[in-house]
Amino acid sequence: MKLNEIKDNPGARKQSKRLGRGIGSGKGKTSGRGVKGQKARTGVSLNGFEGGQLPIYRRLPKRGFKNPFREVFAPLNLATLARAVEEGRIAAGSELDEEKLEALRLVDRRGTAGVVLLARGEITVPLRLTVSRASQSAIAAVEKAGGTVTVLRAASAGAAAAETPSA
Repeated sequence: MKLNEIKDNPGARKQSKRLGRGIGSGKGKTSGRGVKGQKARTGVSLNGFEGGQLPIYRRLPKRGFKNPFREVFAPLNLATLARAVEEGRIAAGSELDEEKLEALRLVDRRGTAGVVLLARGEITVPLRLTVSRASQSAIAAVEKAGGTVTVLRAASAGAAAAETPSA
């Protein structure tokens, strides 16, 4: 065998279809693109167009709901307060409102409707807290430690109705 005798297996390399080489080639004139219009041009894709049939994104139902009146609160856990007391950033018996909590970098109130106190963790020192909202278990834990919680906003009517047992 010599270098000039080396060949690929028959059919291993398929020749590409040569478009636009005259009417006699079978792929001349419009080169298999039909005639005229947007789709005859290169680089065009009409995504979602189904030839006049109602497109799938309009046939399927819309899902979900986004409440425009939803209020987001910055969470503050009891564990975060306990850690700040251990680190000496908060003194036992001190009075804390939302501005002081943000100044101490315990909460990030940007874009929120206030601070909500949550009961994750335990607290052992008395603190006087003023927050927008608080869970019942968080209030109970702070009061058990000898502190107080002042809630600025009452829970919404829907939440209050859900918590109130019907007779």
